[in-house]
Amino acid sequence: MTKAASDKAFKKAEHKRARRALSACNLEFGDAPADKLFGNPWGAPKDGKQWIDQARFRDIMRK
Repeated sequence: MTKAASDKAFKKAEHKRARRALSACNLEFGDAPADKLFGNPWGAPKDGKQWIDQARFRDIMRK
């Protein structure tokens, strides 16, 4: 239930941002940035999760 065609552009941009951050940090003096900082799946354009009212849409929510 989403109108976005694909997550490809989002994933490509987030991976590029993660690679840039990793190459910018000096690993001799500290740790690498955490992977959780990049590519939040809840912020992706193809997230598309929503609540459906069971009383209103009985044919969709028949189970």
